[in-house]
Amino acid sequence: MSDTDYLLETRGASQDLGAWVIGLAFGRDGESCAFALGDGTVRLAKGWQSVVAHDGACLSIAADAKDGVITGGDDGRVMRIAPDGTTTELAKYGSKWVDCVAAHESGLRAASVGKAVYLIDGKGAALKSLAHPSSVTGIAFDAKGKRIAASHYNGASLWFTASKDGSPRVLEWKGSHTGVVISPDGTHVVTTMQENTLHGWRLSDGQHMRMAGYPSKTKSLAFTSKGRWLATAGADCVVLWPFFGGGPMGKAPTELAGGDGILCTAVACHPTQEVVAAGFDDGLVLIAEIGSGRVVPMAAPRGSAVSALAWNGTGSHLAFGTEGGFAGLIDLAKR
Repeated sequence: MSDTDYLLETRGASQDLGAWVIGLAFGRDGESCAFALGDGTVRLAKGWQSVVAHDGACLSIAADAKDGVITGGDDGRVMRIAPDGTTTELAKYGSKWVDCVAAHESGLRAASVGKAVYLIDGKGAALKSLAHPSSVTGIAFDAKGKRIAASHYNGASLWFTASKDGSPRVLEWKGSHTGVVISPDGTHVVTTMQENTLHGWRLSDGQHMRMAGYPSKTKSLAFTSKGRWLATAGADCVVLWPFFGGGPMGKAPTELAGGDGILCTAVACHPTQEVVAAGFDDGLVLIAEIGSGRVVPMAAPRGSAVSALAWNGTGSHLAFGTEGGFAGLIDLAKR
């Protein structure tokens, strides 16, 4: 056992799942954990049970409103996977791919299909469809579930989920936007771009924020629990942009856990502490404390990029998956 694998070996469980881990999510119960795979199955960490979810590939996964997870697939379906492995079809959109899914604890769910975002209620009934000028590439609810953001070509759209008029606030910036997040306090929207850059908007006045300098595309980003920092992948370290004291414009980012030339491919922020988990192109997984810069290895490199990374709701467990199909779950609760 290597020192880097110590926590995985002594406090965790791991498994070779045999297919690309496209994403993972913990249920809101904080206990169940599910890995979505490129072969259309979902693997539950408890007993590594395999559940057939899609006739094709899983494309997206998110925690469902109460427990379990929801997934989208290239078979046009949105599926709910209960903690015991029971599957329920929530929606079907013909042969169109369900690229993104999201859910809020209020019971609201969302799925992106082509240029549309569909809102689904807690019972699986369709509420409405939100039309966009081009294909939707990312969706995110705000903390209260009152708004949903969608990224697309030339910017992002911000909708009130209960609005009757159906018109969004359009956040414009030329180029291809590939993913979106909303800050925990609802004051900022940030997108990843096809270029090696991020773009953001301060919602109070529409102020633009451009965060550049990455050697590769940023495919993973997350705000810390109170929204003070935006952690991002795309460089050979974890890049953290400050969102306090006026925001990131004109300020240099903080860099953690880097310097060896291996790209960071995934980040996940602890739900209560200013701690970031990071996965790298060689399979290394670590956590880093923002204030001190202290780094603790979680899992050793295995030669395949980390493609999925998530904390449970209390921050007691960390899970990861790789493009090669290796998955791990680590218990970090105090003993």
